[in-house]
Amino acid sequence: MTSRILLAVTARVLTQLRRDHRTVAMLLVLPTALTALLWWVFDGGPAFDRVGPALLAIFPFTVMFLVTSVTTLRERTSGTLERLLSMPTGRLDLLGGYALAFALVAVVQSGLAVLVSVTLLDLGGDAARLVLVAVLDGVLGCALGLLVSAFATTEFQAVQFMPLVVIPQLLVCGLFVPRDALPPVLGALSDVLPLSYAVDAMSTLTAGGTGSVWPDLAVVLGFVALSLALGAVTLRRRTS
Repeated sequence: MTSRILLAVTARVLTQLRRDHRTVAMLLVLPTALTALLWWVFDGGPAFDRVGPALLAIFPFTVMFLVTSVTTLRERTSGTLERLLSMPTGRLDLLGGYALAFALVAVVQSGLAVLVSVTLLDLGGDAARLVLVAVLDGVLGCALGLLVSAFATTEFQAVQFMPLVVIPQLLVCGLFVPRDALPPVLGALSDVLPLSYAVDAMSTLTAGGTGSVWPDLAVVLGFVALSLALGAVTLRRRTS
């Protein structure tokens, strides 16, 4: 991996995103808007205090997964990836550039969501640490989106990976039922899915704790690194 090429790919992706106003609006506004909508649904009561932390982890993850998987596939079907990889651009340079670009977007996205949640929706917790966790959740969604895009041949197929990759994690991450109350098989499944650890970290922070956050974040970072490595191995120049 070369830092110069990595930063060049990052700048290219950010330039493309800047021209796509609808995608930028979805990336930056949607997580905040959905969180506020659910606060309204629960009328700001105790139910929102329970699910709010999970939502701050889930929304960046889901939005980044969807946008990244579709964007990367579009690059491949248009021949852009083939042209980039025919130049002195390694696969890790390419995927790392995408991940870094979307990580920068995730910083703004998460900052907005946390700012609104803490100041207007009365969700407790250290805002700086909440932003950190939310950014990592967004990067996790980006890394998984880069990985699964290699197995899709159309944008519709990329979207179809959401029920396979995202929804099972939503069901067992602790959003609906606390993880320690899940049936044993589902509890074991929850233990090997990265979103569970992101939700645990967010819940710990909003409850005022910090002790168990770093092991959870280490697991999330491990999944990010693994997904990017596997994505580099499976990345194809073009869709046949």
